[in-house]
Amino acid sequence: MKFLPSLLATVALSAITLTPALAENPQELAQKKACLGCHGIDNKIVGPAYKDVAKKYRGQKGVEAKLVEKVLKGGKGVWGEVPMPANTQVSEAEAKQLVSWVLSLK
Repeated sequence: MKFLPSLLATVALSAITLTPALAENPQELAQKKACLGCHGIDNKIVGPAYKDVAKKYRGQKGVEAKLVEKVLKGGKGVWGEVPMPANTQVSEAEAKQLVSWVLSLK
């Protein structure tokens, strides 16, 4: 039984090192990745306001994966004719964090 505490510490450390490092604040991440240059939280800029995105997609099944793909690959036609370019500077983990944050807005 003496090895149990060290085993638990090893497992906990492994879990910590496997977790990707993400920004401490999703809004700061959105600023850093230039998302807020085209999207306001409360107001449309070039693209829709994030609160409007949250309202449109709230409660839809599978929407998180759909929006993560849209963040990464871009898209057009849903919010007008101006296309959203692919965001090659955003990792999949960052896109998931951003989408989760946007969908949480009320």
